[in-house]
Amino acid sequence: MNKKRSDCPISCSLEMWGDKWSLLIIRDLMIKKECTYGDFLKAGEKIATNILASRLQNLTENGIIAKKDHPDNKLKILYYLTEKGIDLLPLIVEINLWGDKYLQIPEDRKKLIEDIKKDKNKFIEKAKAYLSN
Repeated sequence: MNKKRSDCPISCSLEMWGDKWSLLIIRDLMIKKECTYGDFLKAGEKIATNILASRLQNLTENGIIAKKDHPDNKLKILYYLTEKGIDLLPLIVEINLWGDKYLQIPEDRKKLIEDIKKDKNKFIEKAKAYLSN
């Protein structure tokens, strides 16, 4: 990790994963479990290649994600969440709930929110189990 601006836990955490693009990378890995560089480029938000490379490097250096060789193509790398990254799941869940409260979420995205609202702790537990295997 680079030199910290302060000892504030919020500031230090945001330096590791707190920008828009890093959170979207983490989101994609929570949904798909593993992604290639190309998978991230296909996301609807249209991340630029230089930003993607920078965020992947930062998340890797900070132990939030890790990488391994793709089993079917040695030229590709698969990225996945580490335990440290999986521990961000409750935060991502809360961001989803906040967005549902204050933003107009398209109907096709509402199922996830409804699943979370039914039993947030059970949702998080099941998602962590999925990501840990």
